[in-house]
Amino acid sequence: MVTLRRVTQSRLRWVMALLLLGLAGALIALALSWRPAIAPITPPARSSFAPALVARGAMLAKLGDCAVCHTRDGGAPLAGGRALATPFGTLYSDNLTPDPETGIGTWSASAFRRAMKDGVSRTGAHLYPALPYEHFTHVRDADLDAIYAFLMTRRPVHAAAPANRLIFPLGFRPLLAGWKLLFLHRGETPIDPGRSAAWNRGAYIVEGLGHCGGCHTPRNLAGGEIRSQAYAGGIAEGWRAPALNAANPAARKWTQDALVTYLRTGISPDHSAAAGPMGPVVESLSQVPESEVRAIAAYIGAKMGGGTAPAQARLPDHAGAAARRFPEGAVLFAGACAGCHGPGAPMMGQDRPSLALATTVRDGSATSAAQAVLQGIEPPVAGRGPKMPGFADALTNEQIAAVLGYLRARYTDQPDWKKLPATVAKARKEGAQP
Repeated sequence: MVTLRRVTQSRLRWVMALLLLGLAGALIALALSWRPAIAPITPPARSSFAPALVARGAMLAKLGDCAVCHTRDGGAPLAGGRALATPFGTLYSDNLTPDPETGIGTWSASAFRRAMKDGVSRTGAHLYPALPYEHFTHVRDADLDAIYAFLMTRRPVHAAAPANRLIFPLGFRPLLAGWKLLFLHRGETPIDPGRSAAWNRGAYIVEGLGHCGGCHTPRNLAGGEIRSQAYAGGIAEGWRAPALNAANPAARKWTQDALVTYLRTGISPDHSAAAGPMGPVVESLSQVPESEVRAIAAYIGAKMGGGTAPAQARLPDHAGAAARRFPEGAVLFAGACAGCHGPGAPMMGQDRPSLALATTVRDGSATSAAQAVLQGIEPPVAGRGPKMPGFADALTNEQIAAVLGYLRARYTDQPDWKKLPATVAKARKEGAQP
């Protein structure tokens, strides 16, 4: 009995010691995650901001696509409330108007800079990286101050964002301090003296405000970008964001001129049309100076290894073989698609690119091709540009899979996509998410 009592007491001491260590660790973690609040300010008068600074901030906000995420469907610009689906649940964007109660009206410029660079709100709460501060941390203070001036001179809109709906325990914001230790890499984008001024400007935009890697770089299970695979392709809102490096699957190399045309109009005759999340990006870039878009093209074009002129490669069109392999897809294509995409179609006589040039058809994943068929394509710039109706209500998953199999076999020399019905079903589900 004495021996048993001693063993029990020894175990209790170990358990208590472990509990105390765990408690001490939790307290240390909370202390390390704590950030002080920054005192609120009285909303400054619009006249306190120089018009030139506000104008520059408006342009920079376009480069950063601020309104895209911070405007819900049918809502006031920049008033937030847009649902952002993530693998961890649904987040709702914040109100960026200067409303003092539900927006940033009581935020100082230093509070705004901290949010953009460190992912911490004025109150000291950690912000979720749906706000891509792992990129915005590279933006110069002067540019952030210009964006702040632009936002603080917008019309205040009283609009509180809905509560986030995240899986447990991710609603506990102090956990984000650990995420930042792993994935937030601070510092300005370095200047490369061996590169042109346009390339360096493009690097600053793409790595910072443009946050292109946020969509075009794969992420790990924790939601952090895999830096060793930068620009190797990723997922954005249920669409596949193609690789922006030498692995880009384009049939013809992207030139800087082709990139500029695509980024400003949403279409390139030697490639294809912008769709899904890329549409709003094009809409924003169509409103900034062309020199900024050319800088982006210089940087991205160098990554993809583009030349000065597109190679005039013969485009595949294996209509007969594809029809024999995918007869249902061939019939559906003839009835629903050939009126625009078939040889001799009026649209094809308007310098529209062949489906053999479409990255979505050549990509290793059928995800974006499925989303394009399901959701369609809207003209990204003031109602101008390519438009395609969605077929989500007209075709079943199996029928869309048959069309995609036919397209892949007819217009590429690439291997067949696997498990197409499952890919279409997943795309349909993700496309229906808020």
